[in-house]
Amino acid sequence: MNICLFLPEEIGMPLALKDYRAEHILKILHKKTGDAFTAGIVDGASGTAKITGITDDGIFFDFTASGDGKPLYPLKMIVGFPRPIQLKRLLRDVAALGVCEVHLTGTELGEKSYMQSTLLEKGNAYKMLFDGTVQAGGTKIPGIFLHKTLSQCVSAVCGSRQENQADFSAPAAEKILLALDNVRPSLSLGDALGRFHGNLLSRGVVAAIGSERGWTDKERDFLTQSGFALCSMGCRIMRTETAATVAGAIILNEMGVMGNDERQN
Repeated sequence: MNICLFLPEEIGMPLALKDYRAEHILKILHKKTGDAFTAGIVDGASGTAKITGITDDGIFFDFTASGDGKPLYPLKMIVGFPRPIQLKRLLRDVAALGVCEVHLTGTELGEKSYMQSTLLEKGNAYKMLFDGTVQAGGTKIPGIFLHKTLSQCVSAVCGSRQENQADFSAPAAEKILLALDNVRPSLSLGDALGRFHGNLLSRGVVAAIGSERGWTDKERDFLTQSGFALCSMGCRIMRTETAATVAGAIILNEMGVMGNDERQN
């Protein structure tokens, strides 16, 4: 836990000693009255909390904001449902990277039972995103959305079809649409990103990653007709969560955000 996050209504209130955050502060960080720790408000500012007292009622602290909590980046990911254990890792990792939205979708080759996973119930998926955000020392939690089919997902994320996107000549206001595929790619992910000459951050990117068995030809046709460029990341076949994390890192690096020093946030 690299930051202790609080809901807005928790600021100014004592933190119960049985709360997992209190246990971390006292047992892992070994903090005592007068000490400070890194803290933030969920989807708000980051800063420092100074402990003013510790009693049976909890940890009393004063919070001072000093940063914006590391804003999320304009990268949305469409992901075909993977196995629940893979989804846990995927959500934590892309949240740590700073992806702004994750759209989980059913695919033709994806296992339908995965969509019924309890991970998607009772806030468990949100918890994985929360854990990834805390790992990164941020405060902004990526949005998560569920779609039954790829067509519904693309419609929700991209709106109407953008037929000119794949030829890299669409207006700058439109998002860049990329789909990972090692069967029928038109170019490499690196080459696709290199064609935008610094426009990635201003336009934003939607990256689509298939489920474990990849895309069908029908889905590939649909994606290209919807404006996605089919891109490869080499000849090796990766797990869905690995492909999502690697692609996210490559795209964010090309956006120019991976090398920025955000420690002050």
